[in-house]
Amino acid sequence: MPHATQMSATDTGLLVIDMQEKLLPLILDSPALMRNVAFLIDAARLLEMTVQATEQYPRGLGPTAADLAGRLPNRPEKTAFSCCAIPEVVENFHREARPKVVLAGIETHVCVLNTALDLLATDFRVFIPVDAVGARFRVDHDVALRRLEQAGAVLTTAEGCVFEWIGGSSHPRFKEISRLVQERMKASAKS
Repeated sequence: MPHATQMSATDTGLLVIDMQEKLLPLILDSPALMRNVAFLIDAARLLEMTVQATEQYPRGLGPTAADLAGRLPNRPEKTAFSCCAIPEVVENFHREARPKVVLAGIETHVCVLNTALDLLATDFRVFIPVDAVGARFRVDHDVALRRLEQAGAVLTTAEGCVFEWIGGSSHPRFKEISRLVQERMKASAKS
């Protein structure tokens, strides 16, 4: 029997939070953040996992970055910091039987934190890949990660998530996942 904090592709969903054009240039190490979020999306879609996304006030902050927009489903807009203010986000995870949710996006101390706290309060298990969330200032990012962990979120990495989702090299999609890992490594080496 798996540990309560262990994910699989069959019980976990991915929520991509506010990866918007006008915010990204202000975020620390945004090229790496974009790579890691794209990697999570590509892997989750390959594994036929539930993937959702949001946009924070797109009239002011612009749409989701073009590199990610084509990979993501409908992106409802919000003005609340928590994605849980959009009822369909929580409803979709419940309907798809996804009690575990990986959060990726920006900003760590605002929308990611508020969403995680709301999900934890409604008995979801929340996972934060620390290399797939970001903020404008390191102190905000670091303190938010500490607070998230203290509140019960599980800290991990993008690659850690993906390998955990498949559970081993015997998974039928392992070769395709391995290809995504290699592509991400090559892209990281170029920057």
